[in-house]
Amino acid sequence: MVQVRAQQPANTDGSINLESWLGQLQTLAPNASRAALEKACAFAQQADGRKGQTQSGWGEHSSCFQTGLEIAEILADLKLDDDSLMAALVYRAVREGKARLDEVQQCFGAVVTKLVEGVLRMAAISTSINPQGPAVPGAESQVDTLRKMLVAMVDDVRVALIKLAERTVAIRSLKEASEERCQRVAREVFDIYAPLAHRLGIGQLKWELEDLSFRYLEPLQYKKIARLLDERRLDREGFIKAVMAELSAALEAVGIKAHISGRAKHIYSIWRKMQRKGLPFSQIYDVRALRVLVPEVSDCYSALGIVHGLWRHIPREFDDYITSPKENGYRSLHTAVIGPQGKVLEVQVRTHAMHEEAELGVCAHWRYKGTDVKSAALSHYEEKMAWLRQVIEWHEELGDIGGLAGQLRLDIEQDRVYVFTPNGHAIDLPQGATPLDFAYRVHTEIGHRCRGAKVGGRIVPLNYCLQTGEQVEIITTKQGTPSRDWLNPNLGYVATARARAKIVHWFKLQAREQNVAAGKALLERELVRLALPKPDWDKLAGKANLKTAEDLFAALGAGDLRLNHLLTLAQQLLEPRRTAQLELLGSKKAAPAKNIRESDIHIEGVGNLLTQMAGCCQSLPGDAIIGYITQGRGVSIHRQDCPELLQLAEREPQRIIAVDWGRAPAKTWPVDILIRAFDRTGLIRDISQILLNEKINVLGLNTQTSSSDGTATMALTLEVPSLDALGRLLSRIAQLPNIIEARRQRGG
Repeated sequence: MVQVRAQQPANTDGSINLESWLGQLQTLAPNASRAALEKACAFAQQADGRKGQTQSGWGEHSSCFQTGLEIAEILADLKLDDDSLMAALVYRAVREGKARLDEVQQCFGAVVTKLVEGVLRMAAISTSINPQGPAVPGAESQVDTLRKMLVAMVDDVRVALIKLAERTVAIRSLKEASEERCQRVAREVFDIYAPLAHRLGIGQLKWELEDLSFRYLEPLQYKKIARLLDERRLDREGFIKAVMAELSAALEAVGIKAHISGRAKHIYSIWRKMQRKGLPFSQIYDVRALRVLVPEVSDCYSALGIVHGLWRHIPREFDDYITSPKENGYRSLHTAVIGPQGKVLEVQVRTHAMHEEAELGVCAHWRYKGTDVKSAALSHYEEKMAWLRQVIEWHEELGDIGGLAGQLRLDIEQDRVYVFTPNGHAIDLPQGATPLDFAYRVHTEIGHRCRGAKVGGRIVPLNYCLQTGEQVEIITTKQGTPSRDWLNPNLGYVATARARAKIVHWFKLQAREQNVAAGKALLERELVRLALPKPDWDKLAGKANLKTAEDLFAALGAGDLRLNHLLTLAQQLLEPRRTAQLELLGSKKAAPAKNIRESDIHIEGVGNLLTQMAGCCQSLPGDAIIGYITQGRGVSIHRQDCPELLQLAEREPQRIIAVDWGRAPAKTWPVDILIRAFDRTGLIRDISQILLNEKINVLGLNTQTSSSDGTATMALTLEVPSLDALGRLLSRIAQLPNIIEARRQRGG
């Protein structure tokens, strides 16, 4: 009923006859380069002679070379290109540790290497999944998550096809395998790879994968259906070919141009329909089926008449989905007839446009049989599946799958990443998620007690950006609690609202006195680092709509207020010791007027004047600023706490003018920062990398090293777009090893 493992042409000594095999392969793929295939075969044979790092698990008579040949045969039948065939031949050698990727790169180039590397990434499915284990609380279906993760990994459709072929060979080889291996591989194929082949529209693989996995998962049901069929699959396919020829001749005789395709329904599909509809085998009328595609709607009904004229129609087995489409928009005519030899035959008739809509639109066959068709928009996963499937169909017409993938690939953003827990469960997270987000996704207590993380066995920072396919292990402590630094957006510890809400909730439950002390310390530390003056706490509380400074600190400590928001409010307040002088400055400003135009600086009451930034204090967008009218050089812009400005205000208060930042400053601004660190090799390189990542330009750099205490002091002049960007930059630098402090200098 199903295909068994392919037998390779052999020499008299039992070895594979490579010349005969290459001849057979080129029959399937006439355009394949024999020289390229010979080179890949030689590579795989040589690698097979090495001692690998892992067991193949393909049976005692198997080898990575033989497996590569079988994978290549399947891909040749799918008419894939030379790069795909070469990748198939060498993949198992790399997978089993008998060859290295750099060797593949040297021998076959970047394209083949990328294909092999892509299939290796997808191999995480085989080594890590545990579909029958306990699910992560709150997680969606494991198999559904795994399918989405698998698709998210694929940037080249050929990667998915190679992996499907490899899994097909794997399940074909199970005849003499242990019961445990049969169950594991069959479950993996049934849950992951058969649905993938189905959604890609590769029927020839989908049917085989479903039948083979069904054979091992439900052996009694499989044998029962096989006996009921009472004929071999090849006989059924022969029957289909005969009725296709008969119907084609009848349609041609009346001038209907039709494209007819047929199939013999496979065993699992028969069993599934019997279970779903509660029907006995005798009432399954689509064991054998034809599909007729015609140009016009009127041709559909004409063709239907021809079908009913050839064979006797079965009562109550006719559906007109053209006049009354299905809820998802699917349109077609379905009928069941008694065909030649008294065998039941289902016939579907539709136009080419209806078929395209059913196959590629929102009512495609793979959607209306297993998904929520009421959703108005395709998800990222479904969009990528549609792209993969469309590339395959274009390839069938044009033959260049590699070029098509590059030219026609949709610019689909990967909005999710899919990672594994240590016991093999897949978890999906938003793009940019960190190990701390992962910890809170698994369990709140794991997040609270998190103190470190390993990704792929190596320790990473808690603000590491997770990538699809990685395995994450959280390091916890028995009595751990969250850190308030986790809520600082500049440090990048959490990217999900879920994790942030859990952290905030924990702090809300703590004693008010602890929150007050922690909030005050956090705010004071950040003001010092950004060289901002300490505001009047009660006034700051008022601007935050709170009654007292204690309420302000408690809200910050509990996570109800964000640090960046308070810093913005603090910039709008003045230093307490300068209050009298600043009130004087405020008394000199004219009545507010409309903003003349949106620009970097707008001046209240006097319109648009020439402005320049004072070099003494180096104001940044977000700083509280004020203007001083110069003689012949327009308005000089100072920070409101600038010592030089305050002296000018005492001497010439009439020259002081109120100014404010425009709505969308487009410039960058110079600022001086100071970094102190214990000197080490690579320190400047690491700082430069952060500046590069943050897109910060360096105007000046001065470094001094002290031999007495081994410290280095760096003074940098940078161009930054805003105070928020500066805060984020200083936080990133402070996280580097050996850094003592990183802060804005008071004069800048």
